[in-house]
Amino acid sequence: MKIINPESKSVNWLYVAIILLAVAALDYMTGYELGFFVFYFLPISFAAWRLGLFSALITAILSAMIWFWVDALTGQVYRNNIIAVWNTIIRLVSFIIIGWGLAWVHELLLKERQTNAELRRALAEIKLLEGILPICASCKKIRSEQNEWQQMEAYITAHSKAQFSHGLCPECAKRYLAEAGLANGETEQR
Repeated sequence: MKIINPESKSVNWLYVAIILLAVAALDYMTGYELGFFVFYFLPISFAAWRLGLFSALITAILSAMIWFWVDALTGQVYRNNIIAVWNTIIRLVSFIIIGWGLAWVHELLLKERQTNAELRRALAEIKLLEGILPICASCKKIRSEQNEWQQMEAYITAHSKAQFSHGLCPECAKRYLAEAGLANGETEQR
């Protein structure tokens, strides 16, 4: 989740107020005959994007109330007051949908950016061994990109995060002990 410092939050609220008042003034100057309510989406969108869902919902409610007052101040007369209330509720619902939708999209984008940053960090840490490795059939040394032969363990350690510990499997332990004359081949390494 995006952390907003209090100073920028108050500045963003100031921008929301300025945009909302400018839209209300333009709405008042154009009168009730011109449909101006879509411009109320501007402060709601700004609040959703910069301040989050809760701020967008508050701005949506304020926008619906201001629209209602501007509509009354411009002299719009309805046959019935229920029509004015209906229009205000419809606008409020549309304002809330816009605010909620933009806040949700912004949150998803922030999460995607965070996931991409984590993925980039993880990919930067990974050293991959891929392709065909030229390896000696006898001693198992690997030829590097500089055409130098390295022990398999040294090459893999240099090209990955793998580390090695050495031991003997039971078959090799029997064979080495038998070759050294220390056992009859029946002793097992654990």
